[in-house]
Amino acid sequence: MVGGDLLVEARRRAGISQAELSRRSGVPPSLIGRYERYEVTPSLERLRSLIRAAGFELSMRLARVDPSNHDQVLIERELRRTPAERLRRGLMAGRQFAALTARPRSVRA
Repeated sequence: MVGGDLLVEARRRAGISQAELSRRSGVPPSLIGRYERYEVTPSLERLRSLIRAAGFELSMRLARVDPSNHDQVLIERELRRTPAERLRRGLMAGRQFAALTARPRSVRA
């Protein structure tokens, strides 16, 4: 899971809307929506504060990756997502790829 997915999951578990999370955190609901749609990536501190506002604590650990099992871990992680989540993430990846391959816009003087 990454930022947007964590926010959606925290809100879902807390049973709150974007508007309620906004009220609790002081972050505009439009920005919360942009985080959840992967239009903008929150900083780690912002993500932690939003998850805390939903009533949860974000914890992390550093662990070595077992290269022999890495592909299986990724497959299992993807299969835990709903079809809608997989579609949303695929569309987001497509937009990011298109942005990388787009021609730079000319700069007017």
